[in-house]
Amino acid sequence: MDLPFDGAISAFHDNEAPREVRDAIARADEDDILSASYPYTEEMKKKTYKKELKALQIELVKMQAWARETGARVVCLFEGRDAAGKGGTIKRFRENLNPRGARVVALGKPSETEQGQWYFQRYAQHLPTAGEIVFYDRSWYNRGVVEKVFDFCTEDQRERFFTQVPDFEKMLVDDGIHLFKFWLNVGRSEQLRRFMDREKDPLKQWKLSWIDVEGLKKWDAYSEAIRETLWRSHSGHAPWTIVRSDDKKRARIAAMRHVLSQLDYSRKTPKAVGTPDPLICGGPDIWDA
Repeated sequence: MDLPFDGAISAFHDNEAPREVRDAIARADEDDILSASYPYTEEMKKKTYKKELKALQIELVKMQAWARETGARVVCLFEGRDAAGKGGTIKRFRENLNPRGARVVALGKPSETEQGQWYFQRYAQHLPTAGEIVFYDRSWYNRGVVEKVFDFCTEDQRERFFTQVPDFEKMLVDDGIHLFKFWLNVGRSEQLRRFMDREKDPLKQWKLSWIDVEGLKKWDAYSEAIRETLWRSHSGHAPWTIVRSDDKKRARIAAMRHVLSQLDYSRKTPKAVGTPDPLICGGPDIWDA
């Protein structure tokens, strides 16, 4: 079987990955958590996950009905390291929602026209109308992290971004938009394991990009850019919620609980919503490089 990028991910594992990363992958069973600092050693049991997921998805359906009836606007913005589980989390959020009122925004490389616009312009045009929920699969925070790491923007452009983003987000919140900013974080060994799984699976190879391959070599640069971005854009009106996603199941559950616990929607069942696990879901202080 031909591997994408001529097997560059496997080659990185064999020749460039730190020994502790390779050792963690080699000795782990399928359900083992690879990060030593993660508060659990094994993934959530599938039976427990399915039960909790169903209850939360029922609450999400109620929340969408409330948004439609009241005209509420909800934005769930997902950022994170490559392979942290952003797309999978969004998929579970939307699984039972009416797609007409729950959109995903996943923008590609800006066009020549968009490059000449105000940086936030192409993101702002996808904001929700009354009764709508919008999920950003990556967002305006590209400028804070990916564009910095790969020199896709100048330092002046990035500084302008950090100057403007608090005011931009305050305008959204002041206008009544419910804004949730998630940073999904995954450990280095788990990230590489997921990339290797994608490389071997013909159904998942499309998820890989040149950025992913090159990004494997830039772990420390990513860490520094993430740390600065979280510090400079965490605010009272638009706080970051960090979800440690070494276990995808726990991460999805935690993200759903966080959104549902913050919204006062009709027919809410507090017992079903529960409380996000504080060991893996919290503010920037739980971010782990």
